[in-house]
Amino acid sequence: MEEIPSVEFERPVKMKVCFVGDFAVGKTSLAERFVHNRFRSAYVPTIGTQIMKKQFTLANPRGRGMVQIDMVIWDIMGQKGFRELLNEAYFHGTRAVLAICDVTREETLENLNYWIDSVYKVTGKVPVRILGNKWDLKHQLKMDEAEIAALAKKYDTGHSLTSARTGRNVERAFYALAEKYIVEKLAPSKAAQAEETAVAPAEQSRGTSSVEEAA
Repeated sequence: MEEIPSVEFERPVKMKVCFVGDFAVGKTSLAERFVHNRFRSAYVPTIGTQIMKKQFTLANPRGRGMVQIDMVIWDIMGQKGFRELLNEAYFHGTRAVLAICDVTREETLENLNYWIDSVYKVTGKVPVRILGNKWDLKHQLKMDEAEIAALAKKYDTGHSLTSARTGRNVERAFYALAEKYIVEKLAPSKAAQAEETAVAPAEQSRGTSSVEEAA
């Protein structure tokens, strides 16, 4: 196995994370569970883009000590008509992606191919993690974990079975994505680190805070 160079982080690692997936898969609910530790049962569709922020620390996967993550979460509208309007403005500066499906609606898993590829066209291959949300509704399942794992394997990543309602695996999923970003994308040189952790200006200033888990 290739040895991963050790890196010490003197400053917070700043990450723009985009949520992608169809309407009503629970993107906003996952963000609110992670950021505010709350769940709203009434469905309110996201119009355009909602931005939230969350700071947390995790064990440095590329060195000693802890690393602070300053995460800016972009929750993107999932309605079909909006897909054609997606452009570079939404995905520019994205460091990682949470791709979310609703385990009670089979088509939402297949459609993640479209969503992930749409991001890749703008950003290149950034770290991604697949979330099968609403796992608490086991009596309504339209897919099994093996199908979710197969899609994750296609994109060379991991997956999580989450529930915004109960909080299952929500926090762990966000942490796993941050670790993947640090290991795969942050170069050991301080110059590269400074470039990667630069704040994406004004576009990240319009928000609040929040996030959910991993399998």
